[in-house]
Amino acid sequence: MNLDAYKILAEPFYQPVGDEIAVFEAAFAERLPVMLKGPTGCGKTRFIEHMAWRLKKPLVTVAAHEDMTASDLAGRYLLEPDGTVWHDGPLTIAVRHGAICYLDEIVEARQDTTVVIHPLTDTRRILPLEKHNEIVPAHADFQLTISYNPGYQSAVKDLKESTKQRFLAIDFGYPPPAVEAAIVAREAGTDVDLAGTLVAIAERSRNLQGHGLDEGASTRMLIHAGRLVRAGLPLEAAVRSSIVLPITDNHDIREALSAAIEACIP
Repeated sequence: MNLDAYKILAEPFYQPVGDEIAVFEAAFAERLPVMLKGPTGCGKTRFIEHMAWRLKKPLVTVAAHEDMTASDLAGRYLLEPDGTVWHDGPLTIAVRHGAICYLDEIVEARQDTTVVIHPLTDTRRILPLEKHNEIVPAHADFQLTISYNPGYQSAVKDLKESTKQRFLAIDFGYPPPAVEAAIVAREAGTDVDLAGTLVAIAERSRNLQGHGLDEGASTRMLIHAGRLVRAGLPLEAAVRSSIVLPITDNHDIREALSAAIEACIP
């Protein structure tokens, strides 16, 4: 199978803030599974795209969701004009042909679905396809990476310990203000002063985490706000549309957040 469609040809911009690149490269060299832990919009997906480009490996990405079944990952029989034909799922494609498989926000998937990855995360490195009566040994270049947002932990949505402990972990957070401002300026195409203002706004919102907000404004949100300003929208309107309204539906929290934001706008 040709995996050219899964190759990343242009370098995705990623600004390292620690030893995450070295850790991932070492994990890939040993074909150890990796878990990227961190809040929404802090750069986990961009990081794995950068690493796939850096390592020159195809990247098969799966966005996990609560209706996802093991068959969605592994594959299923489908009815075609000549009869029923087996079709590999995205995980099986990566396993057979030696790609990095990235399961995004794995905690969104049901626990009985995530169990299918367990045989790939230990010394066996196999994927049993029970419906196809086949055991697929992992290609030498196959590597499994998942992302996980600890902020979503609850009795209903959390990873089983038997899953967590199979992975190396790389912790992600929001970068230091100066670094985050540089990232926002580059990605949004704005000047550094505006980016600095947006980062100050984000810090105000993050201070409300646990006090009415589940999470503060992400770096992604700041980039969206910067792009709206670049398109000609006033800063106040851009911030309201890209940060205040998406982040909460609570009227009182919106008012408190808006007041905190006003203090940051020159």
